[in-house]
Amino acid sequence: MIKIGDNTLHKHGLSYDDVLLVPQYSDIKSRSEIDLSSALGKELTLRLPIFSSPMDTVTEDNMCVAMDEHGASGIIHRYNTIEEQSRIISLAAESINSNLGAAIGITGDYLERASEAYNQGANFICVDVAHGHHLSMKIALHRLRTMLGDDFHIMAGNVATLDGINDLSDWGADSVRCNIGGGSICSTRIQTGHGMPGLQTILDCAKTDRDVTIIADGGIRNSGDIVKAFAAGADAVMCGSLLAGTTESPGKSYKDGSGLTWKKYRGMASKEAQIDWKGKYSSFEGVSSRVPFKGPVENILFDLQKGIRSGFSYSGARTIKEFQAKSTLITQTAAGATESGTHITQREW
Repeated sequence: MIKIGDNTLHKHGLSYDDVLLVPQYSDIKSRSEIDLSSALGKELTLRLPIFSSPMDTVTEDNMCVAMDEHGASGIIHRYNTIEEQSRIISLAAESINSNLGAAIGITGDYLERASEAYNQGANFICVDVAHGHHLSMKIALHRLRTMLGDDFHIMAGNVATLDGINDLSDWGADSVRCNIGGGSICSTRIQTGHGMPGLQTILDCAKTDRDVTIIADGGIRNSGDIVKAFAAGADAVMCGSLLAGTTESPGKSYKDGSGLTWKKYRGMASKEAQIDWKGKYSSFEGVSSRVPFKGPVENILFDLQKGIRSGFSYSGARTIKEFQAKSTLITQTAAGATESGTHITQREW
């Protein structure tokens, strides 16, 4: 690190494309030997440790049900009234066998939302704010823990530093969403100049000595990124764009002039989302866009699971903990990153 006046400057911060995992000897004969389950604390355990992001173009009841069917979990967004969120939670709870999450904020009606979500069947709460390492988060977590008791799972975030995850754990969080500004429709780093590269965040937060689990949230584009996040120390990942545009994501699909089918995908800090939600916008740190229609989310989860299992087999690991103990990450150059992608040139055969 470089010292500049009273500020400390990190020389390097690693993103997912900056690293590769070194292949190792493996005695795994079948990928079915690999157990991807992850215990996240207080009876929140996923067979496939993937959460769908609490965004209004990603997660409502249909997404939660589909995620649960595959051992993953959805978190119902908070960008509606308490009554509407409660209705969506109750619709999902009738069909879910294990884990159902609901998002709340840290001001206004967050205690009422948490209480209603609990009463409707949510078995964990996600305290969902852009900058979680904040006094208001401290106050909210203390109040939520008092209200919900010590046995209820509280997820919180987002943070980008070791200090951040340590403080949120000390304030009452069981799991913490780690990453700021890395989402595909997030413009926080552009608007504010703040953030940390996604993989570096996980590497730093994994140094915690607290009893807390890590959710890698943002910047994950494929199963390879998920594998790298696990290697860096994540216990689960959260996905937005990967799951957007599916049959189960909220909103209607539509065709453009060329006949291609799309669905809306937007950041919850975008101008459009803020205006729809509260009739105005303050600072905006996201954009509104669209993604191609992808069909059922089960197809995506199936492919992600196959890719993760394959990734573990390249390191000869059968569980997440074993994989983290055995993994070796190396940095790669920009040329290496180009080589790592498909790069065939068009030619005549």
